[in-house]
Amino acid sequence: MDEARFGPSWESGEGSYRYGGRWSSPGIRAVYCSLDPACAILEVAAHKGFKALDTVAHVLTALTADPARVYLVQPAAVPNPNWLRPGIPSAGQQQFGDVLLGAHAFVVIPSAVSTNSWNFIFVATVAARAYVQRSQEPFALDARLHPPRLAVP
Repeated sequence: MDEARFGPSWESGEGSYRYGGRWSSPGIRAVYCSLDPACAILEVAAHKGFKALDTVAHVLTALTADPARVYLVQPAAVPNPNWLRPGIPSAGQQQFGDVLLGAHAFVVIPSAVSTNSWNFIFVATVAARAYVQRSQEPFALDARLHPPRLAVP
C-alpha cells in the first residue's frame, strides 16, 4: 500500500533506499508488501496511523510472483526473536535482510505488526521478470478505524 502520489512508482523501493527498513539497510531498494491487504493496512497504520490512511489518498497494489522464486523465512530461522517484535530495527537485522534480498528474488517473513501475518519483500531489479502487477486500486479506510472525538459536555 502506498500513498496515491507514489502509486506509479510503487516498485521503486525509494523509501527503503533513502531510510532503510526493518529488513533492509539504507541504499537497498527493497519493496515492502504483505501477503494480504489486512496486513498491509496494519503495517501502514503502525507507521503513519489510521489518520493518514483516512485523510491521505492511498492505493492498494496487487502482484503475482513466481512461487518457485519465493524464499520463506520461518520464525525459528530468524537469529534474534526480538526482530519479530515491534521496535526499531537493529543493524544486524537489516544486514540479515540484505543478505536474504541479495540471495532470493522474493522473501516472505513474519510481520512484526501482526504475528500471524507475513510480509513479502523484494528488490525489483533482482526479481525482474518474476512478477507482474495484477491491479492497483484506490484504498478507502473504514471510517470506524478513525472515529471523530466525542464532544466534551
